[in-house]
Amino acid sequence: MIRHGKTIDLPSKAQVTVRIVGIVSGAEFLVMAFLHTFPPVISAFQEATLNAFSLVVLSTPIIYFWVVKPFVKAHNDTLHQIEYMACLDPLTQLANRRLIYQHLEKTLAGCLRHNVFGALLVLDLDGFKPVNDRFGHEAGDAILVEIATRLKSMTRTEDIVGRLGGDEFIVILSDLGQESSAALKKVELIAKRLISTISTPLSFDRKELKVSTSIGIRFLDTAAATSQTEHLINEADSAMYLAKKAGKGCAMFHGEEVTEAAA
Repeated sequence: MIRHGKTIDLPSKAQVTVRIVGIVSGAEFLVMAFLHTFPPVISAFQEATLNAFSLVVLSTPIIYFWVVKPFVKAHNDTLHQIEYMACLDPLTQLANRRLIYQHLEKTLAGCLRHNVFGALLVLDLDGFKPVNDRFGHEAGDAILVEIATRLKSMTRTEDIVGRLGGDEFIVILSDLGQESSAALKKVELIAKRLISTISTPLSFDRKELKVSTSIGIRFLDTAAATSQTEHLINEADSAMYLAKKAGKGCAMFHGEEVTEAAA
């Protein structure tokens, strides 16, 4: 069994059977040895009852810790693994739509509760399709995986990076502070850094592959906190398409350009 890349070794059915038989036999041996060494002055029925009770007391804890508990832990680990995998994009290991929506709702609630600002960034790769068509899907997958790695390296642990599908990614920035002007400057700086790092070429099969990105930004304030998550993502997505029309390789707020095309 594997959980988060780690193998969990469990005994086979034959090993479990041998363990249980061994535990019960060993406990019975100890009970009989004790009764033989210190024979009680009781009836045969009482002796049999004492024997059975002692056998249960001795064998049950051992069976639980050596046989039952490992399987219970493995069952729980499997459920956690299923839940974990259900929230990840299988190629990039980024958050999928399910986790993206959950985190965005959490971020919006935090903005409203603590009166802080956040931001929602939708990124679409420029020039990805020509590279994918020319060099094949393996090259395209390599680009997506590399971009995912770069995005994660550019964000904080409290933020989340996800893949919406295809070559479209999303970054959710939480708690950018209580001053709107300062928060806006942080978002602009992050957008510029993302554009710069994504435009850096990558090597694949002795070839240099290069893409850029267009970014749409939806600033998250207390007013946005009452909006539907799907609506906010659509607004950021619309801003991203405006960035593409503006020349690609740039970022735009929902209705306002924030950075020029990266050199």
